[in-house]
Amino acid sequence: MSRSPAAAELIPANAENRYEVTRKDLPLSCPMPGMALWNSHPKVYLPVVEDGGESTCPYCGAHYVLRD
Repeated sequence: MSRSPAAAELIPANAENRYEVTRKDLPLSCPMPGMALWNSHPKVYLPVVEDGGESTCPYCGAHYVLRD
């Protein structure tokens, strides 16, 4: 069975423990747009700016760091 080209471009959700994001990724959600969602948790928005530039997802523990 072959995969569609669009599916091949998706980032695996919950595949890493640390993600660097920029202001263009705001508002920040986990999983992020462009991640494969079929095996992930419900979308949650993370207040990375209000948290001083770093937030952790309460579902999967992924750590997001804002890079300007």
